[in-house]
Amino acid sequence: MFRNIIIGIAAAALIGTGWWGFQQKGESDQLRIQAENSYQRAFHDLTFNLDQIEDELGKTLAMNTRRQLTPSLAEVWRITSLAQKNIAELPVQSVKTSDAEEFLYRIGDFSYRTSVRDLDKEPLTDKEYQTLTDLHKHAGTIRESMRKMQAQAMNDKHRWVEASLNDDQTQGEESVPGQFELMNKSVEGFTEVDWGASKDAIRDINGELKEALKGKEITEEEAQEIGRSYAGVGKGAKVNVTRTGKGLEYPAYTLVIDDPDHEAHYYMDVSINGGEPIWFMQDRKMGKQTVGLNEASEIAKNFLDNHGKKGMELVDSTQYDTTGVFEYVYKQDEARIYPDSILIEVALDNGDVTSYEAKGYLINHQEDRDIATPKISREEAAIKVNPKVEIMEEHIGVIKNNINEEVLCYEFLGVLDDDSYRIFINAEDGQEEKVERLVQSEPVYQ
Repeated sequence: MFRNIIIGIAAAALIGTGWWGFQQKGESDQLRIQAENSYQRAFHDLTFNLDQIEDELGKTLAMNTRRQLTPSLAEVWRITSLAQKNIAELPVQSVKTSDAEEFLYRIGDFSYRTSVRDLDKEPLTDKEYQTLTDLHKHAGTIRESMRKMQAQAMNDKHRWVEASLNDDQTQGEESVPGQFELMNKSVEGFTEVDWGASKDAIRDINGELKEALKGKEITEEEAQEIGRSYAGVGKGAKVNVTRTGKGLEYPAYTLVIDDPDHEAHYYMDVSINGGEPIWFMQDRKMGKQTVGLNEASEIAKNFLDNHGKKGMELVDSTQYDTTGVFEYVYKQDEARIYPDSILIEVALDNGDVTSYEAKGYLINHQEDRDIATPKISREEAAIKVNPKVEIMEEHIGVIKNNINEEVLCYEFLGVLDDDSYRIFINAEDGQEEKVERLVQSEPVYQ
């Protein structure tokens, strides 16, 4: 009898230990998923920010008024702060990134010191214009390295958590850590500069998004269905759901969706309030291109229409490797509403929508804006454009100015040397409000 009791207690203890171990493994898996999502987000945000730095520096070279130089240089400083934060969030402690970080400091320091002075009284010198040109050139080099690294990560299905656990192993040049090393070497030689900028001026996008998302709370099950719909997978697809951590200010469900054929994974944030997809990304190995950029843009437009984002117009398209990248904005009457923007990517091997980012749209969208009437003519606005720019296209649109107010502008698409630009002239007073450099298609990285 006593022996049976002992056996029963031992069996219960064994079962309890097993159940505890199962729970511990489940919690560990959840933490791994959350960490991986955080690293993936930081990596792709870093790639995007490096694109922005090069674009913003390119804009300054086409500007015709000192009024626009100050906010544009301030924007460069802001974006470099974000890029530095992204690098700090990645598990690359075993990789040398000091020269790349110093390069960002140099850009930030120069743009900050230049933007805070009165350029009417103390305009840019010829030497400073040359510095801008050099920084733009080197920014293009580091951006190209980062895009190659992103293609490598997508092809190899790079997992940051696994890599950080095995960081004592030797990494070749073709690995993602190896690509970080190469990117670092590409900017060697920059001298040390002082960094005097504060991070307090960084725009709180997540805070704005939290304020904008006021709908009814959805359940985890509803979030799963939204995720399956956007990913285009059936009901049998496995979806892992967690709530976003404390690092994000907007409340959302983070989804990891497994393709039933196990050929891809999807990462996605869906807002708890309103059930709005904020961003998602497909992770899989890309094949050879079979889809053209025009066909891919139609796929992107149909995707938006099918998911309730109607009335959107394509304003920019380019190709990175075997991916088409498209920017759509809401159109009211004849005006393009640039604050209501959605960025979407389509794989050019099979036409899958592989990425979607809608923060701008979710923060700013209104169905029926009160749009002002232009006070100057299109011809009067065109005179305000840099005469070196050859105007190819004209539109009218609403943008946000430097103090985050919406203003009506004439939009001119033009060419200067080998670059294309989008230039916005205020339709009320003829001031140059904004200049954007349009990105050219990227080479295919093998």
